[in-house]
Amino acid sequence: MNILETAENITVSLLEQLRLAWWLKVVTNNPHCTYYFGPFITESAAKVSQFGYIEDIAQEGAEISSVEVKRFQPKVLTLINDE
Repeated sequence: MNILETAENITVSLLEQLRLAWWLKVVTNNPHCTYYFGPFITESAAKVSQFGYIEDIAQEGAEISSVEVKRFQPKVLTLINDE
């Protein structure tokens, strides 16, 4: 691990502790799930990364109903909504 990766990991850890890290929230229908991806240092980093996550979920056959980038700290990374 190089010094830049180490600095980024420390920054992300600090932002997580302060609940200031950015997360990507993807909600799907069929199945009804909520996925959280992150943490990210900046909102723009999360937005740039979202396309890869969305593509992976769509390839699994899920119908994406919403995508949101926000400061948040999820308790779990995947919620399955059996409604």
